[in-house]
Amino acid sequence: MSTHVQKPGWITVHVVNRAVAWLTRRGISVWGSRVLAVRGRKSGAWRTTPVNLMTVDGQQYLVAPRGHVQWTHNMRAAGGGELHLGKKVEAFTATEVADDDKVPLLRAYLKRWKAEVGVFFNGVGPDSPDEDLRRVAPDHPVFHITVTN
Repeated sequence: MSTHVQKPGWITVHVVNRAVAWLTRRGISVWGSRVLAVRGRKSGAWRTTPVNLMTVDGQQYLVAPRGHVQWTHNMRAAGGGELHLGKKVEAFTATEVADDDKVPLLRAYLKRWKAEVGVFFNGVGPDSPDEDLRRVAPDHPVFHITVTN
């Protein structure tokens, strides 16, 4: 498994993520934003972070543009979590998508959010050849989400 991680800078952590999470907690989705809550793999405590919920062919996915970050490790251990939008809370189970199956999902993700996250994909964009998307697939975990409530 890839160990690729691109840590967020101070502005992302202290300004952008906080602003998006604040709006999302108040029921205002910013381009599909949700607040992901997942139990920590060591502590068992709930951990939260803003994410972009993507729908492709009626199925929901979470993509980790920054790579194998803490929430992805916690998601693998917990097998699911909660997505918050205002007062609405959806519990879900998560199944990690195999690298070979990520190409259309990464393409859809980049088509929607390239302006926001494109820098994390090393020049690969929504119009890149399948081979380029396959090359970066191991660096970007993708989870299929199944709502359980």
